Amino acid sequence: MTQVTERGTPLSAAPRPAGRRRSPAAAACVVGGAVAAGLGLGFLAVLVIVLWISSPYPDSGPGGALHLAAGLWLLAHGTELVRYETLSGAPAPVGLTPLLLVALPVLLMRRAARLGSASEEEGEEAPVLPAGAVFSAVVCGYLAVGALATVYAAGGPMPADPLSAAWHVPLVAVLAAAGGVWAARRRPLGPPPSWVPGGVRRALTRPRYALALRAGAGGALVLLGGGVLLVGASLAWHGAEVQGTFLALTGVWSGRFAVLLLAVALIPNAMVWGAAYALGPGFALGVGTTVTPLGFEGPPPLPRLFPLLAALPGEGPGNPVTWAVAGVPVVAGLAVGWFAVRRAREVSYGETALTAGLGALVCGLVMAGLAAASSGPLGSRVLADFGPVWWAVGAAAFGWTLVLAVPVAVGVHAWRLRPAVAGGAGEEDGWHDSGVREIRWEALRQAAASAAVSAPAASAPVPVAPAPASEAVAAPDAGEVAVAPVGAARPQRALTIVRGFSLEVPVPVVARQPEPLAPPVVGVRVLARRKPPA
Repeated sequence: MTQVTERGTPLSAAPRPAGRRRSPAAAACVVGGAVAAGLGLGFLAVLVIVLWISSPYPDSGPGGALHLAAGLWLLAHGTELVRYETLSGAPAPVGLTPLLLVALPVLLMRRAARLGSASEEEGEEAPVLPAGAVFSAVVCGYLAVGALATVYAAGGPMPADPLSAAWHVPLVAVLAAAGGVWAARRRPLGPPPSWVPGGVRRALTRPRYALALRAGAGGALVLLGGGVLLVGASLAWHGAEVQGTFLALTGVWSGRFAVLLLAVALIPNAMVWGAAYALGPGFALGVGTTVTPLGFEGPPPLPRLFPLLAALPGEGPGNPVTWAVAGVPVVAGLAVGWFAVRRAREVSYGETALTAGLGALVCGLVMAGLAAASSGPLGSRVLADFGPVWWAVGAAAFGWTLVLAVPVAVGVHAWRLRPAVAGGAGEEDGWHDSGVREIRWEALRQAAASAAVSAPAASAPVPVAPAPASEAVAAPDAGEVAVAPVGAARPQRALTIVRGFSLEVPVPVVARQPEPLAPPVVGVRVLARRKPPA
């Protein structure tokens, strides 16, 4: 016997509670996060196994290769690895993360978050999860696999530092998942939360902050582009040395392929290091050794046996070629100043200067973050400091762009507000200079829009046969019939028939008191024609 509900619906077809419908979707999001972590681990495991199989001198079995793959996956999140097999016997940390390797977990995690948020577009029957639920479920699944990978890597040749993994892996997972959910929701930019103070909420709605973000991002991109040019030019200049180190480092093709993969993965790091070199602080190659445009200070702690190290500038003081790299931050400052200008006349010079200053601050923060992510230790003692110093790079980027962006932004704003020349005689046109044209044009647009919205629908006109104005039409004797529109205002001209002739004569306008509104009259009243005399 089939059980039914109170409304007569079969119990099997009755709608389930929302919580029960959403539980499978939440479980799917958890599985999606775990799958994203598993795909990253599988990709690195396959790569390491292929290199291990092709190597003529493997150090360990397949178990050691899989442990190493788990360690590399954790290193891609910024986690420090610990190397115990050293000449001194002391454990050495390895924290220099190849930035290109970071793209693997970020893209996979972002994709998993987007797929988890795509269920609301499948139809009305599909369970819809809030953004917070999707975010939490995907992150939980990813962190569960990350914890297992940390425990598994502990038995390999390069285990991960548990404290470092405890905050690096969640940080990358949270940022990537937040970006994926935000992109799946069509990048909404709603108002700040209610707990934010009212003054801060009103300040964030101003357009200066969006312009500052755009200007700071533009300056950072210019600096990174300059770093790429510097690295490419140095590799081309030291091409013979780079080729020699690449061929001398190993003699088998599998080893050279591994060296090539490592060099490609470190190209984003070299880009940031080149930008730091152009800004002035440079980067460290160990404790007491710094490479700057002013010279190579300190003894090199590492022999130049790696291709990227062979492209470093020579030891000793700088020269005009190295000093010329100062053009990169100059161009970055000009870019920040250019993008910080609004195309509006009501913006003051102080507002423009403040926007340029905020853009310089954004550029400094971005470069400081990239410098911190691209550096790290390669060992203990001398190799404990490797890469640019993040606070020095951020301060240099802020200083360069602030000094150049503010005057450039003010100058560009003044150029756009320059008075127009009338007739080539050098006279100022107050119409264009004061901005009255834009204000009046905006007022006209608003008035037209409001009139179009509030105007009632016009009644259909009554067709009337027109009479030609150039010809006199003969007609029998008739009375005078005035054909004119009926309304509150008297027209200036009317069509009058005088003794059979149709003429258009002017009618004087007489000022009179406004009459009360009357219902509209449709058509024209025509007097009866008198019978002509016999």
